[in-house]
Amino acid sequence: MSISPYIRQLRAHVGTMRLLLPSVSAHIFDDAGRLLLVQQRDSGLWSTPGGALEPDERPADAVVRETLEETGLHVEPEALIGAYGGPEFVVRYPNGDEVQYAIMAFRCRVVGGELRPDRDETTAVQYWSEAQVASLPVPPWLEMLRSSIFSDANTLTPSSSSKPLSSLTPSSSPPRSAPPPRESAP
Repeated sequence: MSISPYIRQLRAHVGTMRLLLPSVSAHIFDDAGRLLLVQQRDSGLWSTPGGALEPDERPADAVVRETLEETGLHVEPEALIGAYGGPEFVVRYPNGDEVQYAIMAFRCRVVGGELRPDRDETTAVQYWSEAQVASLPVPPWLEMLRSSIFSDANTLTPSSSSKPLSSLTPSSSPPRSAPPPRESAP
């Protein structure tokens, strides 16, 4: 698994101790209602495309970036469908690094690209039915949320008039700085 320069810097200071990282997850369904999963190179587990946010990156932009990197697909985030965290979201990597992810899950639709694994982080990419996912090796958080994820596939249908999430947060604007401190009256 490739590591971002930001995480590499943190690891230089804290070693393998647990990091709490904001992250994103793309929930992408095909016309048959099957969920797109990627097989992780480091663990062999199947999971939704996603990963950690980079500094100054908006979550909607991160889910687009991570999905493209891991699957070859260009997606448009349609809805924020949940925020998840807790002990089921702890990952211990083969090198000893430990991370606890706080995941913002987005329902996304494919707008282009070609389905393929990246061969760096992912070794396979495939759509699976709920019954098939039940027999796959998946991380604890995906097993815990499996029923609700597939339920969301049948209940979340964004209106055609709604703006995509990516249009609500332009990625070209600079980060905001804190307002100047107010002077107190004498």
